[in-house]
Amino acid sequence: MAIIQIDEPRLRPKTPPAGFALFALGFRPFYLLGALFAALVLPLWLALYAGDVELAPVLPGMLWHGHEMVFGFAVAIIAGFLLTAGQVWSGLPTPKGGRLAALVALWLAGRLAMFSGMPILAAVVDLAFLPTLAVVIGRLLYRARNRRNYFAPFLLLALAAANALVHAGAHLWFDVEPLIGLHLGVALITVLETIIAGRIVPSFTANALKTVPWRNPWCDRAAVVLTALALFAWAVGAPPGFVSVLALPAAAVQLVRIWGWRPWPTRTTPLLWILHVAHGWIVVALLVLGLAAFGLADPAATLHILSVGAMAGLIIGMITRTALGHTGRPLKAGFGETLCYWLIGIALILRVAIWFGLPDRYYIPCLYASATSWTLCFLIYLWKYVPILTRPRVDGKPG
Repeated sequence: MAIIQIDEPRLRPKTPPAGFALFALGFRPFYLLGALFAALVLPLWLALYAGDVELAPVLPGMLWHGHEMVFGFAVAIIAGFLLTAGQVWSGLPTPKGGRLAALVALWLAGRLAMFSGMPILAAVVDLAFLPTLAVVIGRLLYRARNRRNYFAPFLLLALAAANALVHAGAHLWFDVEPLIGLHLGVALITVLETIIAGRIVPSFTANALKTVPWRNPWCDRAAVVLTALALFAWAVGAPPGFVSVLALPAAAVQLVRIWGWRPWPTRTTPLLWILHVAHGWIVVALLVLGLAAFGLADPAATLHILSVGAMAGLIIGMITRTALGHTGRPLKAGFGETLCYWLIGIALILRVAIWFGLPDRYYIPCLYASATSWTLCFLIYLWKYVPILTRPRVDGKPG
């Protein structure tokens, strides 16, 4: 069964349908608001960092920034993806119209509650979204008896638990370092990326370029399990030597797996190479963790390699591809999409340069340059995709 069905369009009506379709399918509002949030939240964090604004989130500034990137931005995109893919997985309709708008409002309430000045209220409102989404997706899969994808609601609940650790640790409700919750959130999302990418990247590549990928079920399972173990050990602050023992084999298995997907022929097809490159950053992060035990790399770079390189890279790749496919448009990246892909890569390089030998005096300039590249990426996406996400499919089909 396909992970998410996207067909090349065949016939289109002479006059594209008119109307407002933002709540016609889950990817539309969550991709739009997720991208808008990504474009706004980083400049806002820099303004907070510089003391230029008086807003005070309920979490400390740096922790709020990390929390909102993971449990705000990334979770919005995951919601949009699952509410769209869930329809394919189950053969049953996912929330649309008012029910979808209510889910969007719940996510948005969580973002606003972070500035309420009331930590308990912020935690309750913010923590409500992921379990609600898990119930929605879980009910669909259970009704369809789609056991293959039962992992999705359980992973959403695990993400909710990681989010709860951030709130509890930050406000001393529980004796835990809040960064553990943040790192666990990144680890869980990376595991989700590893699972989903293993299904879609080789098939997308094979379908578009007529290549024959090498795939092995044992290699796929080993990649998921070893990556999960290595990143969870990193997230909870295990000794570097122990993390290295897990991370280096994980990187090796991931590399073998990725090479089997035939990435080289995709170099002239941006809609494909962004997925290969973004997933490849997971290997880099694992290598950094593995080499850190020998003093050959700085593990501090891991968080941003995973969150900007892998997470945001796969997000920008998927929210362009799926938005095109699910609105009846050709699966082809134009200049705007390709520029977005390059900008997210530049944002990563500038953000981690300080951990790879760049002198400390360049930290602030690189930080601002990275934020500018990131923000431009999502502004360009919005400029092109707001009309696509808010209007009906050009082929007249529902969704």
